[in-house]
Amino acid sequence: MAVQTDRAHVELPITGMTCASCANRIERRLNKLNGVSATVNYATEKATVAFDAAAVAPEQLVAAVQAAGYQATLPGPQPQRSTGEEPDEVDPTAQLRERLLVSLALMVPVLAMAMIGPLQFDNWQWLSLTLAAPVVTWGALPFHRAAWANLKHAAATMDTLISVGVLAAFGWSLYALFLGDAGMPGMRMGFDLIPSRGGGTNEIYLEVATAVTVFILAGRYFEARAKRHAGSALKALLELGAKDVAVLKADGGERRIPIQELAVGDRFVVRPGEKIATDGIVEDGTSAVDQSLLTGEPVPVEKHPGDDVAGASVNAGGRLIVRATRVGADTALAQIAQLVTEAQTGKAPVQRLADRVSGIFVPVVIGLSVATLGFWIGSGEGLTFAFTAAVAVLIIACPCALGLATPTALLVGTGRGAQLGLLIKGPQILESTRRVDTIVLDKTGTVTTGKMALVEVVTAQGTDRKQLLRLAGALEDASEHPIAQAIARGARAEVGDLPMVEGFVNREGLGVEGVVDGHGVQVGRPSLMSDWSVRVPDELEAVKQEAEAQGRTAVLVAWDGAVRGVLMVADTVKATSAQAIASLKALGLRPVLLTGDNQSTARTVAAQVGIEEVIAEVLPAEKADVIRRLQGEGRVVAMAGDGVNDAPALAQADLGLAIGTGSDVAFQASELTLVSGDLRAAADAIRLSRATLRTIKQNLGWAFAYNLAALPLAAIGLLNPLLAGLAMAFSSISVVANALRLKRFRSACP
Repeated sequence: MAVQTDRAHVELPITGMTCASCANRIERRLNKLNGVSATVNYATEKATVAFDAAAVAPEQLVAAVQAAGYQATLPGPQPQRSTGEEPDEVDPTAQLRERLLVSLALMVPVLAMAMIGPLQFDNWQWLSLTLAAPVVTWGALPFHRAAWANLKHAAATMDTLISVGVLAAFGWSLYALFLGDAGMPGMRMGFDLIPSRGGGTNEIYLEVATAVTVFILAGRYFEARAKRHAGSALKALLELGAKDVAVLKADGGERRIPIQELAVGDRFVVRPGEKIATDGIVEDGTSAVDQSLLTGEPVPVEKHPGDDVAGASVNAGGRLIVRATRVGADTALAQIAQLVTEAQTGKAPVQRLADRVSGIFVPVVIGLSVATLGFWIGSGEGLTFAFTAAVAVLIIACPCALGLATPTALLVGTGRGAQLGLLIKGPQILESTRRVDTIVLDKTGTVTTGKMALVEVVTAQGTDRKQLLRLAGALEDASEHPIAQAIARGARAEVGDLPMVEGFVNREGLGVEGVVDGHGVQVGRPSLMSDWSVRVPDELEAVKQEAEAQGRTAVLVAWDGAVRGVLMVADTVKATSAQAIASLKALGLRPVLLTGDNQSTARTVAAQVGIEEVIAEVLPAEKADVIRRLQGEGRVVAMAGDGVNDAPALAQADLGLAIGTGSDVAFQASELTLVSGDLRAAADAIRLSRATLRTIKQNLGWAFAYNLAALPLAAIGLLNPLLAGLAMAFSSISVVANALRLKRFRSACP
């Protein structure tokens, strides 16, 4: 019998990571623990860990991170505070900025004296040493400290390369000044972008030691700022909620309480301009609600009693009384934030190669640097040239770019998606969006609104349209049937208030009857008319049959012994569906309409929106079989749906898209969620996913190409270490900057 393990999950903030190889070391150390599956994200500086709670204690996870030479903290109980209210925190870039500015001020004269001959006065070398020493010791201290910590754990990271390179340049300069002839008064030295061959011990590299330190500090500073900027979308999402709420007391009064004290079932007041405190149902009042912060839709949505509202949306109109249905971590906002966080902490398949490379990169570079030094000395070149080439190899290497390539793009892409109401559940989804060639669309609730509406009214000769709607609408308003309510809504919209009904009777499966304005009225099927011995005129019978052939529901209306007209009710096509289908086709996708409705109804809807391929009269249990059949034909299939009966098909599809107006079961079975319910967002989600994947590949391509080109150039002595440091810093910054372009992604929905 299998033993059921108790799987637990925890997210550990990690400090001390400086490059991708750090993240790989921590990840390997955690995954060596029994029953642990961990992913460490360098960009977000977090470890996401799933573990067997019976075999591993959370404290062991922290100990494993510390054993690797880094620090981790367990998430503890946070002090209660209102959403959007941040605790006082130190800007993590502040100390880095201070260190950079001081080092820069000291580096400029050192570099100037090395590059400009007229500035090389007698004994200028000693002033250069005086200015360089604080930069090499204090400015580069983070690199030295990290390198030492790694050395104690018999490991090497990017900081090891930087520290060794800077100290080597500084140490060589000390040797040249004190033991060589570089310290002689009046000694003049030039600055070469490409190191010259030969030479003795008169070269000093103080400008290299200081400039490399400053360039890499600058790279780290701008990288840190860019990473914070990349995560700004998620942070903004988490800050959307209200801080407090006006709860209704039993006596009708109000009491304002912090949002944390609100409980399910509480009734609260939302005034115009206020944020809705939590998810709930409107009990009283009518208003337009701005949901753009959650769904990306700019147009406010009218809300009436009985309608659902989401926390963090803004009441743009009248006063509402809302009953809370979900609070805290159960709200739509919290679940969206959780989905985005999980997506950002995962790893895309395209990152696996980068992880393997960065995991062995630093030891390989150190070996290559030593080999470079030995080769040039052995080939008879001067010690200065050999040393310069070896230091350039150390400094030019940059696994940071490899480590940042995927997570920064994910961070920005998923964050931008959340702003637009597009939730990408994980990085592995990105590959699916690239390969998909067919998209299967559920009809009801996806292509159509999923709500019945009065779409056409045909009156018999001599019958007034408004009277038909008044009498039929009043009678149907007394019924709770969806078709009856659709007729009542349509009638009220055209004629206004409806009259009272007397003697209302609901004839199950046939229709309704009663007295309105003194007329005996019947609304329903032909069999109801037959019961009252009322004949349906031939012209109205033809209208009814034509409507049913188009997939509409035709309802007869009679009073005073005669059929007076036909009301046609249908599930209406969403206004944006045709545009959405055109957008999906433009992406190279082949749309297929899938429905349980009859062929006639399905083809009518398909023709309205521009879909050629229709699969109709499919039972809910058979939808997944249809997906399997299409996959068997060699197609890569995406499925968009909103209902519980769509969940098996969403799970079977290569890419599942859940429409935001649907059920929680559909969301769980999908990989992409369209919060707004607008089908155009499906095209946006695929475009954004493809753009994110494209950015990841661009970043990885640049990072690999940079190292493949730069390391050989450094090894053969064609790069000065100073330029190597500048190029290394630029490599990381360029990768992050490229990812930040995703923040400019625009939705096709107006």
